[in-house]
Amino acid sequence: MKIVTIGGGSSYTPELIEGLILRKDKLPVKEIWLVDIEAGQEKLEIVGNMARRMIEAAGLPWQVRLTLDRKAALKDADFVTTQFRVGLLDARLKDECIPLAHGYLGQETNGAGGIMKALRTIPVILDIIKDMRQQCPNAWLVNFTNPAGMVTEAAIRYGQWEKTIGLCNVPFSHIEQATSLLNQPEDALFFKFAGLNHFHWHRVWDKQGTEHTAGLLEAIYGGQQLNEGLRNIHQIPFNIEQVRHLGLLPCGYHRYYYLEQQMLEHAVEDFAGYATRAEVVKATEQRLFELYKDPNLKQKPAELADRGGAHYSDAACDLIESIYNDSRKMMVVSTRNNGALSDLPYDSIAEVSSVITSHGAEPLNWGTFPPAARGMLQVMKAMEQTVIEAAVSGDYGAALHAFTINPLIRAGDNARQLLDQLLYAHKKYLPLFSDDIARIEATQADDTRCVDQLLADRRQHQG
Repeated sequence: MKIVTIGGGSSYTPELIEGLILRKDKLPVKEIWLVDIEAGQEKLEIVGNMARRMIEAAGLPWQVRLTLDRKAALKDADFVTTQFRVGLLDARLKDECIPLAHGYLGQETNGAGGIMKALRTIPVILDIIKDMRQQCPNAWLVNFTNPAGMVTEAAIRYGQWEKTIGLCNVPFSHIEQATSLLNQPEDALFFKFAGLNHFHWHRVWDKQGTEHTAGLLEAIYGGQQLNEGLRNIHQIPFNIEQVRHLGLLPCGYHRYYYLEQQMLEHAVEDFAGYATRAEVVKATEQRLFELYKDPNLKQKPAELADRGGAHYSDAACDLIESIYNDSRKMMVVSTRNNGALSDLPYDSIAEVSSVITSHGAEPLNWGTFPPAARGMLQVMKAMEQTVIEAAVSGDYGAALHAFTINPLIRAGDNARQLLDQLLYAHKKYLPLFSDDIARIEATQADDTRCVDQLLADRRQHQG
């Protein structure tokens, strides 16, 4: 088996290597290729050497190859995993700080930041698919590049790569919380998730057929035991009456929509203290890569949990193992809806509990949601598909419409100003919007100057 990881210089890579090592008896791995871009070469070398030490310590004959040549890496691959960030962490900083400067939530996958990340990322995933079509036409594409749902939908709808499955670690965190509270192992419980990436709900049963959703709801949100394992977001307590009304366990990311003002206030505090999530992660990554340089380090360090990516290896490696061996493991993945959620278009991408087979994911039927969830879900899907359209076409009107639809962005002149400033800030990675960016630069000198000053201030504070 040949596995290729695009974004191989990521700090997450040791977790992926650990996951493969743990499944050495189920996966006949021969080669692992770690691919990155020139700007990530130093990290690629550090992580690649760390991966080699881990594999050697496990006594395995696997070859680890490092390259900046994506096409060469993809030749005859069996599985391609993607974990890249267009623009690196500096782009995330812009996604968070520029909206916050306007009084909007800034976040990696939600609101204006999530839209901008999709606009930068989707053209790249489509280019990767073009290379895969030439180099490894039978390979599976396993995507955990955020925003995972939109990237997966673009890969399938516009890239027409049917063998694509998207992954996220958030469901694993909720599963871990439930097993802890119920004091039962995961295989003694049945979990059913449905919705979109970072916008799902779930239910839980035991082997006797007893549903524990309501009890967990009270234990977690009535008693506010908020240890969801989500390091990316501030865990403000939900309004218990609202959660009881729906009768479903929410995704931790629903706080951005149910508790927008409180989450915004907390984000503004972090912004004022130069402690946005991007800035925290950047410092964490610096520490991690110093650890990875140690020639005596041969296993994933505990500090990696601070990065916020716990369970990624379990998700990716379980998926690869289940496809390769037709294990039919139950997993929560982003895949074609195929009628599982009657409230979403049949051919759209949903994040849903699915059986993973050798031919891909078979989603479990969920049916319909109560009106309080259905309306939000359909708005979010419409927003996602409009973002994808903008990313593929470079249509400014589509991008502005996506900003208008998104619940975390107030429509009007402020939304347009925010879009323009973000397009300008990310101009290097948005060639399809070059004409609009040229217009912005020619007519909005004061706004572009404000963006430059804001980013210069953040860089200066980082030293």
